[in-house]
Amino acid sequence: MNNQNKKALVISLLFLVVSVFEIYGTIQNSRLLEFIFKPLITVSLALLYIVSVKKPSFLFISALFFSFWGDVLLLFPEKYFVLGLVSFLLTHLIFIKIIRGFISNVDSKLFLKSGIFFVAYFGGIVYLIFENLNELLIPVLVYGLVISTFGTFATVNYVKNKATENLWLLVGALIFILSDSIIAINKFYMENASLGSLIMITYIVAQYLICKAMIAKTMQD
Repeated sequence: MNNQNKKALVISLLFLVVSVFEIYGTIQNSRLLEFIFKPLITVSLALLYIVSVKKPSFLFISALFFSFWGDVLLLFPEKYFVLGLVSFLLTHLIFIKIIRGFISNVDSKLFLKSGIFFVAYFGGIVYLIFENLNELLIPVLVYGLVISTFGTFATVNYVKNKATENLWLLVGALIFILSDSIIAINKFYMENASLGSLIMITYIVAQYLICKAMIAKTMQD
């Protein structure tokens, strides 16, 4: 095992420890553990990515940067929910730009077919939570359309090239959308404290799979 692989292994273990403590903190409703470990999720993934590739993508590091701030701001959801939403909106816009760069030629018919599922799914979520959105209607609609576009591009990317790393990217996008859906339902439809751990598990898995895919894709360049 070379030095680079050793560093990647150590940071992977660090990411696992951070994830376990964050999930445990969510289950136990420990604000202290959440404040300590939630911001470290994207920090540890950024470190893992940087030590695993020779030429890190500025765009992907930027996506993790905005995810970091999204995580921090959403530690105070009553005050900074919209700002957290904006941070993750920027994250998804960057993901879209990254994936668009992987696709040499976007087939409009394939794009529309792939997008139908995400639009229908998003419409169903909005239908459930619509009455409770109030002044957050527009921000949530914009965010939902952007993350649906992220899912659509990830689907098109995989359909056009069924490489393993593109599958990781697609599954990561789908789980990210699932995680955000649970947040929306929990906040605007049926609040349930037990959903917090499910939100974090799906979020962590999604970010890890996207990072894993980006490591593989960057190493090919």
